[in-house]
This record gives sequence, C-alpha cells and structure tokens, in this order.
Amino acid sequence: MRLLTRPARLAFLTFFSAAALFTVLLPNIACAQEGPLDKSEPKGITADEIIKRFSAKEKEFKEARDQYTFRQDVKVMTLDGDTPDGNYQQVFDVTFDDKGRKVKNVVFAPQPTLQRIQMTEEDLDDIENRLPFVLTADEIGEYDILYVGQQKQDELNTYVFDVAPKQIEGKKRYFQGRIWVDNHDFQIVETYGKTVPDIRKKKGSENLFPKFTTWREQIDGQYWFPTYTRAEDTLKFSIGDVKIREIIKYTNYKRFGSKSRITYDGQEVQKVDPNSKPADKPAEPPKPQ
Repeated sequence: MRLLTRPARLAFLTFFSAAALFTVLLPNIACAQEGPLDKSEPKGITADEIIKRFSAKEKEFKEARDQYTFRQDVKVMTLDGDTPDGNYQQVFDVTFDDKGRKVKNVVFAPQPTLQRIQMTEEDLDDIENRLPFVLTADEIGEYDILYVGQQKQDELNTYVFDVAPKQIEGKKRYFQGRIWVDNHDFQIVETYGKTVPDIRKKKGSENLFPKFTTWREQIDGQYWFPTYTRAEDTLKFSIGDVKIREIIKYTNYKRFGSKSRITYDGQEVQKVDPNSKPADKPAEPPKPQ
C-alpha cells in the first residue's frame, strides 16, 4: 500500500500494511480462539510428526488449488473510528484459457475512494499468494515452529502451533503467527498472523503489514481451501495512525476440466463423438409378394 498525506500536502510515503517485525502477536490472538487452550502434550503422536504431516498436506492443497477456478472478492477500507472513510474493491475470477494457463479476469472494480492509502502491486501479491497458504513442506525448514497446545475450533479439535521465520533473507516474504491444525486429517484450518518483515527505509518510507485471520472450509470433500480472510489493524506510521480493515472472500471453487453439459432451450444436447461410426440403418421390411 501507499500511504498518502493529507490532500493539501504534496509529499507522500510508500508502505505496505502493520506492526513491527517481532511485535508480540499473542495478546491479539484471543479473537480467533474458540475454546480454552489445553497446553498438554499430544497423545499418541509427536509434535514433529504433526508438523511433517500438516506441511505435506499444505503443499498438496496449494498444488490442488492451482487446478481450480474460483472468485476472489477483495475489499480494503480505511476507518475513522468504526466508520469507513475510504474504500477499495476488486472482484476477479481465477480461470484458465484454452491452453490451460491460469488467468485472472477482473469482473468488478469501482473507482477507489481511498484518500489516506493506495493499493500497490505488493499488496495484491500478498492477498493473492501469501494470505491463502502460509507453510508448505518446501518451506518448513525456514521456520521455527513451537507446539502450543490443543484447542477446540467450532466442531474441530485442533493442535496449535506458533510460527516464525528463523531468519530473514533478502527480499523474501515470510509468515509469522499462529496456526490451528485439525487433529484428525492433519490439515491447517485457521491461520492468524502477518507477513514479515516490515520495512522502514530512510526518508520516511514505511512498509508495514496488517495482522490477518484466514479461515478454511473443506472443498470437494477433501481439500481445505481458504474461504474468508479478515484483517483489522491500526497501522502506526511515523506521521500518525491509520486504521484499516480488509475482507477477502474466496467462492465458487470448481475443478478445472470437470465434465461440462451443453444445453439448448432448457434441454441437454448430447455430444457427438467425431470418431464414432454412424449407426446402421434398420433393415427395411420385406415387400409384399
């Protein structure tokens, strides 16, 4: 995001959204918790084995999602108290072209009314690629993962882990926060945290990120895909605070290449196999003698 000063002033500062890199997140996590946290050790399985299983699932689900079409609705608001005073929205469909390549088609994008911040490519990259999935088997070695306990999330029993990058390398983005892992299928069902690091450059340039929560639902009876992300945070810039809210919805998941039906005038049209042989004509009855 880009932070703009008051309209009467010409200078502006560039930033991404939220708190310092190693800000403690735990006091703010309560809003995402359902049942009390049980700090006892898992039974019949080690924490390391749970980590191995859910990271493998995370990679599998991320790859599977690349074979699905879906709609993503992104809303970002700046708030004056609890009242929105600026809005950004973009609705787009993730589909495939005739060569099977994934494409993004924007279907709704009203003129933004944000006056204090402006969306950038980096924000959209986070929204599209980092908020949905945070920790796969390919990335697991880059993180410190601490078992915290067990907790009820709605009807699910979950293992809880705190996650933080071991070190920051170059311009790579990481996740820092907490995850909830279903104790039956070993898959992440909820994520709370933020992307890191925050960046504060010279001359007042501030790159900050908000804390967010992503909830998932089971799709096609097997994949736990993200369906809703919400962020509400006060961004503390050197020139003042900006309160923001982000709401991201993921809907209409459909596997690409599934069987299609062609209809005309309410009736299904049967497809004709071009390689099939024409049916033999029925034999004509013998002519009377």
